[in-house]
Amino acid sequence: MPYTAGPYVGAPGAPGTPGPGAPGAGPYGLPRRTTNGLAVSSLVAGIVCCLPPLGLILGLIALPQIRKKDQAGKGLAVTGIVLSAVSCLLLVLGLVSGGFRTAWSGFKEGVDEASRSKSPFSLRTGQCFSDDGKLEEYTEEVTIVDCDRPHDGEVTGNFKVTGFDKWPGEDAIDEIAQPRCETVNAAYAMDTWAVPQDVWVYYYLPSSQSWRLGDRTVTCAYATEKKPFKGSVRSDASTLTLDQEHFLRSVNPIETVMYREPEDDPDEDFAANKAWSGEMLAAIDAARADLGNYHWSGLPKAPVEALHKELGAASKEWRKLATAADADAYWEAYDTAWDALPDSAEARNELGLTDTPPEGEGTSA
Repeated sequence: MPYTAGPYVGAPGAPGTPGPGAPGAGPYGLPRRTTNGLAVSSLVAGIVCCLPPLGLILGLIALPQIRKKDQAGKGLAVTGIVLSAVSCLLLVLGLVSGGFRTAWSGFKEGVDEASRSKSPFSLRTGQCFSDDGKLEEYTEEVTIVDCDRPHDGEVTGNFKVTGFDKWPGEDAIDEIAQPRCETVNAAYAMDTWAVPQDVWVYYYLPSSQSWRLGDRTVTCAYATEKKPFKGSVRSDASTLTLDQEHFLRSVNPIETVMYREPEDDPDEDFAANKAWSGEMLAAIDAARADLGNYHWSGLPKAPVEALHKELGAASKEWRKLATAADADAYWEAYDTAWDALPDSAEARNELGLTDTPPEGEGTSA
């Protein structure tokens, strides 16, 4: 902040040193008649109306002091008393009629709404939000809402981008954010059947401007660009029982690999399809082993035992697919392998998990 030199305080004629005839001095250098401070305070309190009784009290105290000390300010004190009295009357009428409560309620709602408006980068894990920019690339403001109300997204976690000395560009950060947020989301919502169909992995990236200010945070979320959804999708280790968590850790990899099926069919890329079917076989065998070796506490064994048996049958069919000699043999085993994937709905129901997949998706594993 710039500093400006001024005259020496205390020098004749300098500010702060009244001389004869200067403001603050009376005729022939005698002190002027002072103004009562309480009278001034009474007037101020009466004008701002923040504490009406205070202005009234200060004014009543000031009047006798003014008479006793022969001070100025009687008009200020009287005006303060009148204004404060009017404010007190209005306050009483407001309380009786309910108008004051209505105004205060509106004020509180305004403060609450303002406190809920946040930058996307101030969001915290577990918060649900509505995106005022409708999930556009550059969103400056989101509104935090209760997860039981319709919302556009739910924060699943965040992480900091490292390894760059300068702004790397959005594409570079996007390549990091996509797989990292997929992992974060998978850990946050293990009960994948509880995630609505049109809700997908979403994330907010630092901008070049925020990067220059030190922002390195990627905020991960489940969000939708279509109809807002209600309820939290959170189902992580903090909300699940040990049985539920083990079950989902066992069967979720099958679903994860399932969505990685190559876009090109076996006639166009046989190697990629054969490798993928091998991954599916490994996920099925791992799930079967995990379910069979776990001690289930308080769970009826029948649904899990049935699923374990069906996974064994599915493993045989997927092994045929994974070991197919060529595209023709692959096609021959393809439908049978898919049909062999078991429905885990009954076991999920017994565990207290979501037993109906999102609309439009299959019920396998």
